[in-house]
Amino acid sequence: MKALPSVKDLSAEQKTVLLRTNYDVPLRFAQGSPRGFTPRGKPFITDTSRVDESLPTINYLLGQQAKVVILSHLGRPEGKVNPDLSLKPIADCLGQLLKREIPLFSKIEEVDKNQQVVILENLRFWPGEEDNDLAFAQNLAALSDFYVNDAFACAHRQHASIVGIPKFLPAAFGFDFIRETEVLDKVRNNPRRPVVVILGGAKEDKLEVVDKLLNWADYLLIGGKLSTLISNSEKIFIADLNPEGKDITLESTERFKKIIAQAGTIIWAGPMGVFEDSHYEVGTKAVAEAVVESGAYTVVGGGDTEAALTKFGLTDKVDYLVKQQTMFISSGGGAMLEFLAQGTLPGIEAINKK
Repeated sequence: MKALPSVKDLSAEQKTVLLRTNYDVPLRFAQGSPRGFTPRGKPFITDTSRVDESLPTINYLLGQQAKVVILSHLGRPEGKVNPDLSLKPIADCLGQLLKREIPLFSKIEEVDKNQQVVILENLRFWPGEEDNDLAFAQNLAALSDFYVNDAFACAHRQHASIVGIPKFLPAAFGFDFIRETEVLDKVRNNPRRPVVVILGGAKEDKLEVVDKLLNWADYLLIGGKLSTLISNSEKIFIADLNPEGKDITLESTERFKKIIAQAGTIIWAGPMGVFEDSHYEVGTKAVAEAVVESGAYTVVGGGDTEAALTKFGLTDKVDYLVKQQTMFISSGGGAMLEFLAQGTLPGIEAINKK
């Protein structure tokens, strides 16, 4: 893949930049009042990694004396305002990291472009975002002089903020986005073999890339809900589920562990079951431990997969492997798989075509 246009290629000095980030962070709600006056307490972010990953691009733009209008989404509000999915906790978190107040605007026309850094409210509160409404994209584009996409995890979506805005503005990619594609491009074009792809979880869109992954991978191991939606083949190994359908069986776990132990490269996206419940964590825990101990170059993608590594106390080992450059944590599961299958993404093509 040719080098992507970088934010450094833009003449952003003292201009306004529309920056698409991936702030789809995990939230937890503090307990409400013991007297029952508030049913839910204040939300707080349980993992700020996705906010941290955006800082190099933001700080570079600020160093260029640019004004930054940040766009992002959180959860799946389906085109309706949902206070539980407001970006207010992210604005507060980012403000602490940047040591400045970050105003949050709920209406496009009210965004104050005289501020150094602002955030527009959850994009998915507007139906035009997921509908890829060009009028909505044009309204967003009117806020700025340039567009920068630093949301790799969203780049497989045909959404207005991903593929619509580049139709109206000079555009480039942020530092985190470029880093993701450089790592994945190397893995895609020159993997250590055998390549083992592990797919789990419940998001069925992962199956859309299975046929293309089969042309590249040596083994596909399928667990979780996905195992009920696909059949075994020469390269595809489907896990059996326990009677409740919430974890893979011990026999399937052992079979997966043997294949993982032989791997030269591992791609893992999605847990093997409902690992959040200790009754159904065995399969995911065994796979996680086998992946970490495999010695293979490993790419892990998706929030649930990262959460599993954390739950099972593997973060110290993961941090060590990341520092040794034998493991890479991708910010996106679906985007990661589609890039490995296709070598590009809709969000990349939207900018490259310009």
